[in-house]
Amino acid sequence: MSDNVPKYKATDKMSDLICENYTLLMVMSRFGLPLGFGDKNVKEVCDACNVDYKTFLAVVNFMDTEQFVVGGTDLSIQALMEYLKNSHSYFLDFCLPAIRRKLIEAIDCSQDGVAILILKFYDEYVHEVRRHMEYEDNMVFGYVSSLLEGKKKTDYNILVFARKHNQIETKLTELKNIIIKYYPAEKSNNSLNSVLFDIYSCEQDLASHCNLEDLLFVPAVAQLEKNFEKNEK
Repeated sequence: MSDNVPKYKATDKMSDLICENYTLLMVMSRFGLPLGFGDKNVKEVCDACNVDYKTFLAVVNFMDTEQFVVGGTDLSIQALMEYLKNSHSYFLDFCLPAIRRKLIEAIDCSQDGVAILILKFYDEYVHEVRRHMEYEDNMVFGYVSSLLEGKKKTDYNILVFARKHNQIETKLTELKNIIIKYYPAEKSNNSLNSVLFDIYSCEQDLASHCNLEDLLFVPAVAQLEKNFEKNEK
């Protein structure tokens, strides 16, 4: 797929997108798009829910290939920012707590020292993710909202965020390795395998989320800053 030719288009049926790539259900949810859309196409579904369809398409195409990048003028930064905020809420309020509950069910913290270390490692990781995402929600998105309102902080720009932005999924790789290599599980432990599967999925989801911020959100905001500076002259 060429970088300039998106796979998914406004005229495609929304149901076809989901049937072809079920992980796009998460994108729909984070844009606030409900199921039950019948045979409507992407633009019709987005318009019915007051979601910018170009931004939705930019995200689903990026999630599918992680190569299709659109220019800032084709994006609604406000819509993308709401998507990112909803993604943060999903990770912090649903996904990571759900993994912790399954982790507690799968490992025996009452007897095994490795199990206690695993849970401690996980809790420290979640704290790190929360701090990372709360900084973005408050500082970064607050700055961008001011920019959209025609106000700009002179001591901050999006490159400050970009330089400090780190991949927050890497510690999940360490956690997986600890569980796989060192936790003395039973011969067959469906609960442990299930939580490992969830950790793998979360790791991939977080990686895509961070890449989207780097490759879609940051360039779009940088272009907004340039336009702001031109208008000031």
